[in-house]
Amino acid sequence: MGSRKPKPESKEEKPKEKKEEKKPERKRKIIEGVRGIVRIAEIDLDGTKKLRSAVLGIKGIGKSLAGGIITASGLNADAMLGSLNDEQLHKLEDVIKNPSKYGIPFYMLNRRFDPFTGENRHLTSSELKFSVKSDIDFMKKIRCCKGVRHSLGLPVRGQRTRSSFRTGMIVGVVKGAMKPGAPAAPGAAPAAGAPAEKPTGKEPAKTEAKPTAAPAKTTAPSKPAPTEAKKEEKKK
Repeated sequence: MGSRKPKPESKEEKPKEKKEEKKPERKRKIIEGVRGIVRIAEIDLDGTKKLRSAVLGIKGIGKSLAGGIITASGLNADAMLGSLNDEQLHKLEDVIKNPSKYGIPFYMLNRRFDPFTGENRHLTSSELKFSVKSDIDFMKKIRCCKGVRHSLGLPVRGQRTRSSFRTGMIVGVVKGAMKPGAPAAPGAAPAAGAPAEKPTGKEPAKTEAKPTAAPAKTTAPSKPAPTEAKKEEKKK
């Protein structure tokens, strides 16, 4: 008989290491005569974007107000932000800080009828954050309805709280397992995880109920039959 060839040693399977997929960094366009980063209203904006979309990066400015600011400043909305000179950028920043001065209507501002000064103002970036925080602190201090709900961490604007703003609980009914020491109901199935009862050799004796005798009926006493002598006396 021929000698058997030795089996090749099995290679141990090494755990596959998950490679972290790095997202490619977005490269900024480099255009001659256009600044890459422009700082306006305490925020660094992308200079390669068009003026209409670049202004939207400032906190506190929406689409409608952005169009009004560009129109009031007299700039081209399709021009790149980085292509503007220092004088144009200074005027754009002044319009953002004082929009009512350049004819923008008061209903487009975010701080109308200030409760402390009574003026119509528009706040952006850090001023907006500070005013919101100070308003909430003032409401908490005077203990108004909104201030109390802010302090308790509840929704302020009338949202429902039955299924929203819940922490650590599940909506619905959750049935928990029965404790091992608790008595089970008669005829109920054993709870999950409860030890099963061991069968015993002796079965408990069944006691049969014996029928009880019915009570005897009581009859009224019968009258004695009249004798012949009494019958004759009655005839006389």
